[in-house]
Amino acid sequence: MSELYQWWLTLTERLVLPAAAELGQTLMQRYGANGRFYHNCDHLHHVLTTIEAICAPDRPAPALLLAAWYHDAVYDPRAADNEAQSAALAQRQLSAAGLAPSLVDEVARLILLTRTHAVTADLPPHEQANGRILLDADLAILGADPDRYRQYAQAIRREYAFVPEEPYRQGRTAVLRRLLARQPLYYTPFMQTYTEQARHNLTAELYEWLQ
Repeated sequence: MSELYQWWLTLTERLVLPAAAELGQTLMQRYGANGRFYHNCDHLHHVLTTIEAICAPDRPAPALLLAAWYHDAVYDPRAADNEAQSAALAQRQLSAAGLAPSLVDEVARLILLTRTHAVTADLPPHEQANGRILLDADLAILGADPDRYRQYAQAIRREYAFVPEEPYRQGRTAVLRRLLARQPLYYTPFMQTYTEQARHNLTAELYEWLQ
C-alpha cells in the first residue's frame, strides 16, 4: 500500500466515509493516468505534505485535505475548465458518499480557487485561511531547489507537447510574468520563506524562454 493511499484511508476514517477504499483507488488512478507528467501522484503528495507543514502543529481541516485530493482529479491540458470539472466531481462523489452538504460545498469552493490562485479579503477568516493554504501548497513547487524546479518545468512542457514551440513559449512566458507579478507570491508565513527562491526560479526560466 502506497503512503499516499494510506493518507487517504486515514483521512476518510476520520470522516467515516463509506466506500472510501473505492474512491481512493479511483483518485489514485486519475492522478496516475498516462500523460500526467507533472499533475500526478508526486504533485499530489507534495501538495499534501506542504499542507501538513503549513498547518503544523495543528491538523489540517478535512475540507482542506479533501480539496487537495480532488483539486487536479480532472486534468486535461487541452481543456479550460479542469478546476470546475474537478470541483463538480468532488461534489458528486462526496455527496453520494453521504458527507454533509456544508463540507462538500467548502471542498468545491476551495478547488475553484485554483482557477485564479487568489483569495479575496471579503471572505470569513477561516475560509481565507484554508484557501491560502491550498493555493500556497499548489504553488509550492515554484520555491523548490533549481534542479527540481527545472524538472517541473520540463514536465509541464511534456503535458503540453501538442502545442508547437512558439505558441508554447508565448503562453509560458505569460504565465511566468503573471506569477512574478503576484504580490504576495505566497500567502502563508511558512511558504513566504521560499519567496526568494521561487522568484529566482521563475526569473531564470523566463530568461531562458526569452533568449
